[in-house]
Amino acid sequence: MMTKTRRAGITAIGAYAPSKVLSNDDLSKFMDTSDEWISTRTGIRRRHVAADDEFTADLAVSAIKDMQRRYGEAVLEGVDMVIVATNTPDAYFPSTAAMVQDYFGLKAGAFDLLAACPGWVYALSVAQAYVESGICKKVLAIGAEALTKIIDWNDRSTAVLFGDGAGATLVEAVEEPFGIKSMILGADGAGGKHLHAKAVGKCLLDGTKLGEHVYMNGSEVFKFAVRVMKTSTVEAIEQAGLKTEDISLFVPHQANLRIINAARERLELAEDKVVVTVDEYGNNSTASIPLALCHALDGGRIHAGDNLLLVSFGAGLTWAASVLTWGGGKK
Repeated sequence: MMTKTRRAGITAIGAYAPSKVLSNDDLSKFMDTSDEWISTRTGIRRRHVAADDEFTADLAVSAIKDMQRRYGEAVLEGVDMVIVATNTPDAYFPSTAAMVQDYFGLKAGAFDLLAACPGWVYALSVAQAYVESGICKKVLAIGAEALTKIIDWNDRSTAVLFGDGAGATLVEAVEEPFGIKSMILGADGAGGKHLHAKAVGKCLLDGTKLGEHVYMNGSEVFKFAVRVMKTSTVEAIEQAGLKTEDISLFVPHQANLRIINAARERLELAEDKVVVTVDEYGNNSTASIPLALCHALDGGRIHAGDNLLLVSFGAGLTWAASVLTWGGGKK
């Protein structure tokens, strides 16, 4: 007797962005920049900034509350693992995930995952493995960032790019044709010198010194991003057994509009098949894609059966791409 393949999918989602907003004009009041300088280079016009007493765990909790608002409080029943992908944990330990687990009183395992901006897609891959192997039934995969707390507000090359926010997704078994159809994960540690932030070390293994704030070699990261956005998405589409024309919506990491447009053009996708939120939120790192997914859902752009193409890139250097067929839950 043949057994049906167990496939994991996203069945619920929620997102949160802090109420405080900094526009490009606001930034121009205390640094040498302008709306024209920022928007023409990045596509960013605003970013949401966590309050002084608001941190990554708070953002994650708010995203899950939004999920409960959309699907009902019972949506968390049976969750047996919590994963928080973040580059800005409240503490090295306890994990941000453990704080979230305790807040909602979940009888679940919990751990943080650090893979830079692709972290949420990495977390989605771990959740997929847990569900499809039968280790877990319901996994919360969360991306949450308080990046504005670790940037140098005197460095316009990085300060203008980042914003804070969180996105939460529930992953569990779904029936065909829904669910995660492909997962591509990659890393090139030799590129770590181009994008980094200090923790407890003084330097990388290659001797690159670590500073107190985020450092980015913009031109090198741009070239890397454009390349892997194309190669990883093509690989993800092929692994899913699909063609580019089968993709209903492209949901990329929201780091830079020029990078998004370059990837879209290389994939030969129409503009109306791409989700763009970088103008409103800036770069939210791990929270970027789930925030964009919620934005598209609320705009009526995602429907059951749609094939969604996700891709992200970041420090490490790391990248991740996935194709999933939306369904198994309602907005």
